Amino acid sequence: MSKPILIYIDADACPVKDETYRVAARHRLKVFLVANSWIAVPREAEVERVVVSAGPDVADDWIVERVEEGDLVITADVPLAARVVAKGAEAIGPTGKPFTAASIGMQLATRNLMADLREAGEITRGPRPFSPRDRSEFLQALERSIQRLKRKGFLAG
Repeated sequence: MSKPILIYIDADACPVKDETYRVAARHRLKVFLVANSWIAVPREAEVERVVVSAGPDVADDWIVERVEEGDLVITADVPLAARVVAKGAEAIGPTGKPFTAASIGMQLATRNLMADLREAGEITRGPRPFSPRDRSEFLQALERSIQRLKRKGFLAG
């Protein structure tokens, strides 16, 4: 009944690809790097590059069509995270912030409010620069998610 844990990376602007590869290799997990342009990937058999056609949400749709419970998605895209969580998979942002069924509604509302303010001409700050602390938080969150999935009976390696 158990299935292997698969990791999907929404790769176009992901700053933690290398960290994900290292953790996945340690646990012998398959990683799909999904983007709408060619991106270099390590030569390990566990990392697969998926190049989708250009267009809004094409990479997101590819991920959502395949992801299922027991999988993990790395993304900063809140609408994609909401779709993933709705399918029972886990999602983590590059700063280590988890997207959960309990938090995704508020995260979507905040994202939409900020988009509306920008469209109305309000000056809003963009995200703060990615920091070493963000990288560390991500690594911890990724390890916690993998361990939680293993405890639920999903397979690594």
